[in-house]
Amino acid sequence: MNLRGTAFHKIDKYVTKWMADNGLFLLRLSIGIIFFWFGFLKFFDGLSPAEGIALKTIKTLISDSLSDQLILNILGAWEVLIGLGLLFNIYLRETLLLLYLQMIGTFTPLFLFTSEVFHIFPYSFTLEGQYIVKNIVIVSAGIVLGATVRGGRLDPQSKPNTHQ
Repeated sequence: MNLRGTAFHKIDKYVTKWMADNGLFLLRLSIGIIFFWFGFLKFFDGLSPAEGIALKTIKTLISDSLSDQLILNILGAWEVLIGLGLLFNIYLRETLLLLYLQMIGTFTPLFLFTSEVFHIFPYSFTLEGQYIVKNIVIVSAGIVLGATVRGGRLDPQSKPNTHQ
């Protein structure tokens, strides 16, 4: 069945163009909201579900001499900065660098605290492990956004990806 001249094809073409025109903006906005929100929660004791594992990781990597509140304030400010950079599309290179560095820290518990992030190593995650692993999507989003810092855009007319 040839769909080229059908209403489906016209709608598909319109929807694909809309996605290309708006996808990067929506991706940047949604990741920005996540970082701003999660970072903001770290300023209030007990509101961030990642508070415990974040503190344990940072204290293991850097120093046990810093207060929990100082660590959470620094991490919260870091995440809020990433969120603001993405939300307002400012200093995108620097914002993405902060995002990538933060993601390295986020994945660290997979190696440092395997008993806390795996229910059954290496394939069954605890809730904390799932919380960490979903950040693969955020890293990928950062890569896509990074492709735009020199003016890259999505092209709804490009040839289909043959690597599927």
